[in-house]
Amino acid sequence: MIKEDTENHQQQSWDTIQSAIIFATNQLKSTTPRLDGELLLAHVLNVSRGYCYSHPEQELTVEQQLHLQALIQERLAGEPIAYLIGRQAFWNDDFIVTPSTLIPRPETELLVQILLSELPVESEIQVADLGTGCGVIALSLAKERPAWQITATDFSKEALQVARENAQALHLKNVHFSQGSWCLALPHQLYHAIVSNPPYIAERDPHLEWGDVRFEPRNALVSGPDGLSAMQEIISNAGDYLHNGGLLLLEHGFEQGEAVRALLEKWGFTRIKTERDLAGHERATSGIWHPDSVSQL
Repeated sequence: MIKEDTENHQQQSWDTIQSAIIFATNQLKSTTPRLDGELLLAHVLNVSRGYCYSHPEQELTVEQQLHLQALIQERLAGEPIAYLIGRQAFWNDDFIVTPSTLIPRPETELLVQILLSELPVESEIQVADLGTGCGVIALSLAKERPAWQITATDFSKEALQVARENAQALHLKNVHFSQGSWCLALPHQLYHAIVSNPPYIAERDPHLEWGDVRFEPRNALVSGPDGLSAMQEIISNAGDYLHNGGLLLLEHGFEQGEAVRALLEKWGFTRIKTERDLAGHERATSGIWHPDSVSQL
């Protein structure tokens, strides 16, 4: 009997890194339980996931086990991994995220990719990122192109503070921050490009009750009855802040490409084109500003 009890205890024990990952993986019910478990454990230990692989036999303290177990319970309740560990990977870096900011998605990297390919590399050009959130677009551009001057705006003071903290962590000096609503937050100057990942979900979209978005700030997700209100506000005002020939680039929902193209054309943009994400969905649409081609409204 004593031997059987000992064996049961050993089977249930998860006091090493390797056994803790197995325990977390078995407990979690997400679509990526192993990844979630590794991220949570790495956060508890304040190490990288790679460290967990190279030190499988390292023992956990009781406090670390209890911390991991508490995080597992929060994850089972639906809390996003990014908010639990306070970080999210994007482009080539990890960024601080909080419940005051949207969780960066891989699809948004398409915006960075487009701007890096469309704009001059060494020129001292001005780029504005509207609704920057935790700053992933603006800061990724600033790091890739040190000669560029980036202005990052957000209506949320809390989100803007997170973006500032990320800029400090990345030691970036070519990013400036401004609080306010969309184009109205911009200083009175002209930009060579304006980029935004605005809210584009319709008010009654059932997806708002699914997954991580349940925990994200609603004003960073929802934009009017059709999801296009913020998009229309940006497009209708962007011309006042763009050089002739300047670029406006917007992320949008995969079914909104046609509507965004129509808005850009209506407000005087030309050379309008839509790029697809890795899943093949229409995801980002751009236009070139020519004030002499504005349609009669």
